[in-house]
Amino acid sequence: MSYLVLARKYRPRTFGEMVGQEHVVQALTNALTQQRLHHAYLFTGTRGVGKTTVSRVLAKSLNCQGADGQGGITAQPCGVCQACTDIDAGRFVDYTELDAASNRGVDEVQQLLEQAVYKPVQGRFKVFMIDEVHMLTGHAFNAMLKTLEEPPEYLKFVLATTDPQKVPVTVLSRCLQFNLRPMAPETVHEHLVRVLEAEAVPAQAPALRLLSRAARGSMRDALSLTDQAIAFGSGRIEEAAVRQMLGSADRSHVMRLIEALAGADGATVVQTCEALRLQGLSAASTLEDMTAVLQRMAVIQAVPSAAEGADPSDPDAAEIVRLAGLLPADETQLLYSLCLHGRSELGLAPDEYAALTMVLLRLLAFKPGALQVSASAEKKSPPEPLSRPAAAAPAPIQAPTRPPVPTTQAATAPAVAAPPGQVLPVVESHPRPDAKRPGPAPNGRPASPVMGVPVRVQTEPAREAAAARPATDYVATPEGDFWHATVQALSASEAITALVRELALQSQLVGRDTDHWLLRVERESLNQPAARERLQQALHAAGHAVTLGVEVGAVTDSPARRNAHAVAERQRAAEALILGDPFVQKMMQDFGAKIVPGSIKPVHTNDSHS
Repeated sequence: MSYLVLARKYRPRTFGEMVGQEHVVQALTNALTQQRLHHAYLFTGTRGVGKTTVSRVLAKSLNCQGADGQGGITAQPCGVCQACTDIDAGRFVDYTELDAASNRGVDEVQQLLEQAVYKPVQGRFKVFMIDEVHMLTGHAFNAMLKTLEEPPEYLKFVLATTDPQKVPVTVLSRCLQFNLRPMAPETVHEHLVRVLEAEAVPAQAPALRLLSRAARGSMRDALSLTDQAIAFGSGRIEEAAVRQMLGSADRSHVMRLIEALAGADGATVVQTCEALRLQGLSAASTLEDMTAVLQRMAVIQAVPSAAEGADPSDPDAAEIVRLAGLLPADETQLLYSLCLHGRSELGLAPDEYAALTMVLLRLLAFKPGALQVSASAEKKSPPEPLSRPAAAAPAPIQAPTRPPVPTTQAATAPAVAAPPGQVLPVVESHPRPDAKRPGPAPNGRPASPVMGVPVRVQTEPAREAAAARPATDYVATPEGDFWHATVQALSASEAITALVRELALQSQLVGRDTDHWLLRVERESLNQPAARERLQQALHAAGHAVTLGVEVGAVTDSPARRNAHAVAERQRAAEALILGDPFVQKMMQDFGAKIVPGSIKPVHTNDSHS
């Protein structure tokens, strides 16, 4: 005799044998007992929760004839009459199962509905069971709507689907809908214990807990995994073998990771993740186990009395209570969220173990503990003490390009910002009365009360004033006409563009000789080597074989300032022309007319501008 898998061998044959779906069983039992039968039922739920099973039990309840052949509609089918045995064997002529996943067209549905006009042959009712009904086409749904709404009194529809959102509302409104829920791990665990006792298979309780959680609410998946575990363990179900089969991490690894995160021990986190890699354990299951433990920790932290109601047979209960006291409640919530969302990142990373390490180290990056303090201490050097013995005082720090500031200047000069890297010594011109004059230093040089403190200075104070000067502040220079004409010619021929053109427009030609020109700009950002080189190449192409030098300083005569000055002059001339017009003056005198500011624009003509 061939072996029958546990999922089929222990499929419920009555409502009393069903587990985890008491709400559906109670409703159907009461309806059958009171003879309040609907003509169409819709069972929804995830895979392996009993949709097909409950439809078969319902079909047996409707057609059961009793052990003596005199029975009627009942909530407890006998299981021995011809109707019950034939339905269990799948050969009852009045019970038809249609798999909509492979028979989803309108032709298949029409063939099924053609049988509706004939009365039952053996049973009391015809039962049409359509599995995965959401996969029917739109035309197939439309073909069955009329029969589904008003079927013959001897016909019952039973529909099953894992995705009720895809079922048209016109079908939903014609059915009595029952949602079969995913089963709790405790319910699955209890059923597995009964099945293995009947099979006489020894099993460890932690191994069954692993199988119950791995089933994810599906009893069929739980029984299939149990079959696999029996084969994997040579007739025994042990925790180590089940963990190896499922690729799940040992709870000790999970507890060690949480404890290391609570103590900000990054080295232990990395070592544990590397151990998971060497053992070939699943990173996804590790995060899943961590979320389960963190959820129980959060419950204990929020409701301390929940620790007293823990299952005494659970070996992890005491350890979870201990960890709940180590990790603050806010960090527990943060770590739970990181683990939950980190599972979606595992598939994006080239190495899932590296991704697991990053997910866990992310908590340490946000942890406001000693780790951040130590990290910042490594990045920043310790601050200098405000006072130190004169013998240990270093020599004053000299600026790289500027002489030391005299004592009187250091006492009165305000602190100004300067580019990094330039520092000046600050000399205290008026020593404190309580300060003692230090003696000679060990190196023979006289000790000084001067203490070197880095101070940022500005190399060119004129930059701020030059930058604040308006663009129309224009003063003509001897080289301005020549440089303006040169830049205008280069711009017109598009020899210079973008940043090079901006450098030419904003610069002032300070001096020139046969082979060297010196430009001045106000902004350091314009003085880029690449832009300077391209401007020099454009000048070479225009016949000026010179070498360009660029300095930063105040600019009063640049092509841009000349253009702005010319525009302003044309604007003033246009306004003066309009205001001097006799008609405009008369309108302003007689009617109080006013010229809207900004409405006067100069008009360009061939020979003049007005």
